[in-house]
Amino acid sequence: MKNRICVIFTGGTIGSRVCGDTVDLRNDDKSILIEMYRSRYGYGVEFDELHPLNILSENVQPADLETMANCVRGVNKEDYDGIIVTHGTDTLCFTANLFSQLFCDIKIPVVFVSALYPLDDDRSKGLENFAGAITFIRSVDYGGVFVSFQNYGENCKIHLASRLVAATQISGEYESIMRVVLGEIKDGKFVYNENPLNPTLNQLRAPRKPCEAQKLCMDMVTIQAHSLLNFDFYRFTEVKPKAVMVQLYHSGTVCTEGKEANFKNFLKYCKSLGIEVVISTIDSGARTYGSALGLTEMCTAAYDISFEMATAKVLLALGSGKNIEQELAKNNFFEKLR
Repeated sequence: MKNRICVIFTGGTIGSRVCGDTVDLRNDDKSILIEMYRSRYGYGVEFDELHPLNILSENVQPADLETMANCVRGVNKEDYDGIIVTHGTDTLCFTANLFSQLFCDIKIPVVFVSALYPLDDDRSKGLENFAGAITFIRSVDYGGVFVSFQNYGENCKIHLASRLVAATQISGEYESIMRVVLGEIKDGKFVYNENPLNPTLNQLRAPRKPCEAQKLCMDMVTIQAHSLLNFDFYRFTEVKPKAVMVQLYHSGTVCTEGKEANFKNFLKYCKSLGIEVVISTIDSGARTYGSALGLTEMCTAAYDISFEMATAKVLLALGSGKNIEQELAKNNFFEKLR
C-alpha cells in the first residue's frame, strides 16, 4: 500500500459552485474537494492532482474524452494505489462505460466520482462519493474501472463501470444493470456483493486482455423506442450515418406493425442505404415476443449488455475499423450478464 492516489479533475458539477440561481465551473487553482476530505478524514492519504480539463460534462467532445484517456494513460501506475477521475453526472454513464473498455486491463483501480450538487450545496454527496472511492481503492487488490456513487438514503455504492446505466429522470440517481452493484461502503469499509451475477474476486484479480478498439467515431444515430414512434421521420437524405442504434423496450420489443411505426420497414430502408442497425437491449435467456420474431436476423443484436455499453462498443468499433457484431460479443470488463 502506497497511500498515494492520483486525482484527475475534469470539471462537472463536483467542480462547480453555486452563483445565485446558476451552477457554473470553479476556476480555482486549489482543490476544494481534497481540502474537504482532509478536513473530515485527516491526512492519511497523499494526493497528486492533474487538471487536463475543466468542462461541464454535457459539453464533452470526442477530443475531450481523448484528453481524459491520455491523462490516465500518462499516469505512472506503479506510483499509485489507484486513480480517481472527477466527472459531471450528465454524461458520467457514457464515459464510465467507455473507459471500462479503454482500460479494461489496467492493473490499479480507476474510480469515477461525481455529484448531483456542487460541493457548497448541503445536498451534495460529492465528498461522500470521493471518500467512498478512496476506501474502495485502499481495500482491493485488483484493477479495472469503477464508479463510486451514493443515492439518497443509501450507502455509497461501488459499481462496475461497464454495468452503470443512465441516471433516473429528474432525481439523477444511478444504478447498475439489474440493480446488482459490485459492493458498498459500510462503516468505513468496502463490502463486496456476493451476488451470482457479479464477477468473483478471483476473476477480478485475473489478468485481462487489452481492448483493441481505442478510437471513437460519432457517425451514429440513436433512437429510443416509444409509443407511436414514427420511423418515417428518420430519412438520411443529406447526411448518412454509418450505423443506427435503436433502444428497444425492456422486453426486447419494438413496434413491427402498421406503416410509419413499423420498425421492419425502417430496417429495409436502412439496408437499402447500407446502414448497419444495432438493437439493444436483448436478454439471450428470455423468451422472444411474437412482435420481435425475426428481428435479430434483420439487423445486429447486442445481447446481455446495457444500452449504454452497447453504444460505447459500437462507437469504438466504428472509430477503430472493427466489426460491430464481433465487438459487441466481447466481454472485456464483465459487461456481459450471461
